[in-house]
Amino acid sequence: MKYFIIICLLLLGLGCKIKEDNDKTPISQLRDTTKSEWTSLMNKEDWKGFNSAVIPAKWTIENDLISCKGEGGEEGGDIITLASFDNFELEFKWKISNKGNSGVFYHVLEDPKYKYPYETGAEFQILDDAGFDHPIEEWQKAGANYAMHIPNGDKKLNIVGEWNTSKIVFNNGEVEHWLNGKKIIQFNKKSEDWKEKRNSGKWNDYPDYGISNEGHFALQDHGAGVWFKDIRVKEL
Repeated sequence: MKYFIIICLLLLGLGCKIKEDNDKTPISQLRDTTKSEWTSLMNKEDWKGFNSAVIPAKWTIENDLISCKGEGGEEGGDIITLASFDNFELEFKWKISNKGNSGVFYHVLEDPKYKYPYETGAEFQILDDAGFDHPIEEWQKAGANYAMHIPNGDKKLNIVGEWNTSKIVFNNGEVEHWLNGKKIIQFNKKSEDWKEKRNSGKWNDYPDYGISNEGHFALQDHGAGVWFKDIRVKEL
């Protein structure tokens, strides 16, 4: 009986020690555990118009699909997430109409002084590379970090009408673009190369481009039919 009592006391002490250690767990670690979970961005409640309280009429969010009608005309009427993100992994599937053009932006700032998300946020370019009817540069093609970095030779773009799978990763300035299972772009936003590209001319009229490392995601209405599904984000 004496040995049984001793064993019980030892187990009780071990349990108290475990509880004490758990109580000392930093809040930041507990938050990191929460951030490791994926969150869907496929609900109407996740989105709004850029500088608007409502979703523009060209957009439809229903039946696990986000659609833009693509009725031509000037660009505009983009939608953004209500939530903002800093370090993240974003996955999404997309397809574009014939000759279509669109994009996915991140770290977008919303303010009446900005007319478009691209004035502040970087863009994962979406384009019908083969069918687009205007001359285009490599930095304008699908998967590019628009006007900044071009995809490498591993790029594989599916034909119009087929779904493409994409991923954007931003982690303390380290950025990756993925397309159909291949990493096609990698760069460091803190590097001199990024700063040189940023100041090379394209963004001279947009002094706040890339200014923030936290902001909204945005989907672009560029007058073309474009569809998104399975959009989800994991905070890092």
